Amino acid sequence: MNINEFEINAHKVIDWIVDYYKNIEKYPVLSKSNPKDIFNQFSDFPPENSVDFDTIFAEFNEKIIPGITHWQHPDFFAYFPASSSFPSLLGEMLTSAIGAQCMSWQTSPAAAELEEKVMIWLRKMIGLPEYFEGVIQDTASTATLCSILSAREKFSNFSINHQGYENNKFTIYCSSEAHSSIEKAVKISGIGRSNMRKISTFDDFSINYFELDKQIEIDLEAGFKPLAIVAALGTTGSTAIDNLFEVGKIANKYNIWLHVDAAFAGSALILEQFRWMIKGIEFVDSFVFNPHKWLLTNFDCSAYFVKDKGALIQTFEILPEYLKTKNDNVVNNYRDWGIQLGRRFRALKLWMVIQSYGVKGLQEKIQFQLDLTEYFLKELKNIDNIEILAPVYFTLVCFRFNDNKLDESELNIINEKLHQTILEDSNLYFTHTKLNGKYTLRIVLGQNLLEKKNVDYLLSEIKKAVQDV
Repeated sequence: MNINEFEINAHKVIDWIVDYYKNIEKYPVLSKSNPKDIFNQFSDFPPENSVDFDTIFAEFNEKIIPGITHWQHPDFFAYFPASSSFPSLLGEMLTSAIGAQCMSWQTSPAAAELEEKVMIWLRKMIGLPEYFEGVIQDTASTATLCSILSAREKFSNFSINHQGYENNKFTIYCSSEAHSSIEKAVKISGIGRSNMRKISTFDDFSINYFELDKQIEIDLEAGFKPLAIVAALGTTGSTAIDNLFEVGKIANKYNIWLHVDAAFAGSALILEQFRWMIKGIEFVDSFVFNPHKWLLTNFDCSAYFVKDKGALIQTFEILPEYLKTKNDNVVNNYRDWGIQLGRRFRALKLWMVIQSYGVKGLQEKIQFQLDLTEYFLKELKNIDNIEILAPVYFTLVCFRFNDNKLDESELNIINEKLHQTILEDSNLYFTHTKLNGKYTLRIVLGQNLLEKKNVDYLLSEIKKAVQDV
C-alpha cells in the first residue's frame, strides 16, 4: 500500500469509525458468537499474495465485528469501563502514525517530557503530595508487580537483583477482596502464593486492619519478613475502600512498603468530595489508578506514582552500552521505571483528553455518571425483592433478588438464572461476583456515552425479569 492508497483507505476507515459511533446502539453489546465461530471462518494458511484493502475491510466487517463485545456501547455495564473519547481516539491515531518507540528520552524527547508533564498534571488533579513522581504503565497489574519488586529490592538493599533469593520468607498482605492481579504479582515475583496473606474484611468489605496487625505479628514471630501491604481504594467486587490512614499506620509501624490500588476509583479523586479516601497518603510508597477506566482515555494508560523513584529505578535499571546517551543523568529514561524496555507514546492521548475537556469538563463527566448512579439506585430499590449487597460509593451497584423465603443456595441459583435471563432477553451486558458467598449482580454505570435513557432501559429489563421469577 503506497501513500496514495493509504490516503484513500484511511478515509474509508475514518468514515467507518464515525458511522460506528453514530450507530453503536444498533450493535448487540455482547457478542453472540460461539467458541471457534470466528476462528473457523479464516483459512488455515496465510495468503501467498497480497490481498486488496477492500477485501480485507469487508472481512473485518463480516467476520470480525460479529465477534466483538462493544465496550463503548452505552448499555455495557460489565466489569469496569474501558472508557474512551474522541480526543483520546485521535491521540491514539497520531501515536500509531508516528510509530515512535519511546524507551528513552533521546528516542523521542517530546514523548518523555510530555509524559513527565502530564503525570504532574494528574498528580495535582487527584491531590497527591508533590514528592510523588509518576510514570505511565500499561496496566495496574504491571504497576503492582513493579511495587512488589521494588519493595523486595529495597528490603534486601537491592541484593536479590544480583544474587537471587536465599531463604525467601517474604510475606505480602491485602484484603480477601483485593484484585487477582495482586496474587499474580506475588506468584511471578518469586515470593510465592503461599506467602500471600488475604486478610478478612469488615461488613463494608474493606480490609480489617485489626486482623492485618495481628497477622503481621504472627508472621514476625514465625520468622517471616513482612514486605508489602496492598490497600485498595475501590475493590473490584464492590468498590470497597480500605482505610488508608489505619492501614498506613500499620505499614509505618512495621516499616512495610504500602502500595495503593485505586485502578478504577482513583479517577474520582479529581472531585474534592472524594479526597477523604487518601487521608493517610503520607504513609504510601506507591499509588496507581487507570485513566483508561474512568477518565476517558482509551486502553492502555495506567498512572503509577512512587514516593522514592530511586528505589524504582534501581530495581529495573539495566544500562548496556547501546542504550547509553550523554543526557542520561539529566532526563527521565522511562524504560528504567518499569518492566518493559519498549514503550508506546501513551502520554499523547492522555494530554489530548485533559486539554480537550479541561479539569472542569472531566469533573462534570464523572459527576454526571455519579448522579445517574444515584438515580439508578433509588429506582432499583423500588423494585420488589431487590436487596443491595454493598455500599455504593461510585458507579458500581451490587444487588440480588431476595424474597427472604429461600436459603442461600437456592437464592444463588435463582440469581444466576435471573442474570442469564436478562442477558439473553435484552441488549445489555453486565457481570456478577460473589460477596460473602452470595451470587451478586454487578452493574457499573461509567461509560462515556451513557445517558438516562440507557439507565431507564436497564431498570425496565431488571424489573421485567424480577417479576417473572
